[in-house]
Amino acid sequence: MKVKENFEIKNLTTYKIGGIVKKVYFPETQSELTELLREHKSALVLGSCSNILFSSNGYDGDIILTTELKQFEIRGTHVFASCGVKGPLLAQKTAEVGLSGFEFMIGFPGSIGGNIYMNAGAHGQCISDSLTRCCLFDRSNCEVVYKGKDELEFSYRRSILQDERYILLHAEFDLKKAPREEIKSLIERNLEFRKNIQPSLANPNAGSVFKNPDNDSAGRLLDKAGVKTFDLPRAKVWDNHANFIVNKGEATSEDILTLMVMMYNAVKKQYTIELKPETIFLGNKTKKEEELWNILYQKTQK
Repeated sequence: MKVKENFEIKNLTTYKIGGIVKKVYFPETQSELTELLREHKSALVLGSCSNILFSSNGYDGDIILTTELKQFEIRGTHVFASCGVKGPLLAQKTAEVGLSGFEFMIGFPGSIGGNIYMNAGAHGQCISDSLTRCCLFDRSNCEVVYKGKDELEFSYRRSILQDERYILLHAEFDLKKAPREEIKSLIERNLEFRKNIQPSLANPNAGSVFKNPDNDSAGRLLDKAGVKTFDLPRAKVWDNHANFIVNKGEATSEDILTLMVMMYNAVKKQYTIELKPETIFLGNKTKKEEELWNILYQKTQK
């Protein structure tokens, strides 16, 4: 198992932002992961870091990265995938054998673990649709448990994993058979949509900045509030979609949080709607970053 000290986490985040992490572990098997979770009870567990804003000030603790947990298996319509498997890879491999249900993941850089954590979805599909059960590590009891789909408390961009008690080890799915040409066509449409509307990772970003409020679109509200004109020296709102921020080069976590608060305030002022961040902020926060993040979550400083 690889272990790296004083690791620059920005090399792995899709924002290309993040400071030095004291120690990072790269387990390659489920047994290695569970052993690490037992030994390092407070370690952060991350996947592909695709919806993460990591502090430019780094992190003093340990991080476990699941990027080497790439095992998956397809048996008939059943799919078994470790937490670190990339969503686009699984979308391609299931499409090749005529299985439908993962087409929406083709443009997501995230891992299966992150997708289940966030109940990721797009184009009328989401990860919980085809999920049957998960193998989890229970951090409170230090044991491996299984939970069915109904026990995971899925809702829009939400699962029980966000309560931090459980860490996904692997997941099981049941997909539907479909003509390969139909699956291929849907995948191509999804890729074309993302190409035309959303920034590629050549423009470092972490996907949608804010969650959609009930019965509305965060992108629509942000667009109408005029945030596409928001442009800082090192980061800006994406020209083609108002719910994306891109790193123009050498942006810091404070730059991104500043833009997020500007976007949040613009919508709140015009529509009295308080958008909720979809981006997750981690690491050592400065006082200014703490203030900005508390605005976004309407928290009062103690």
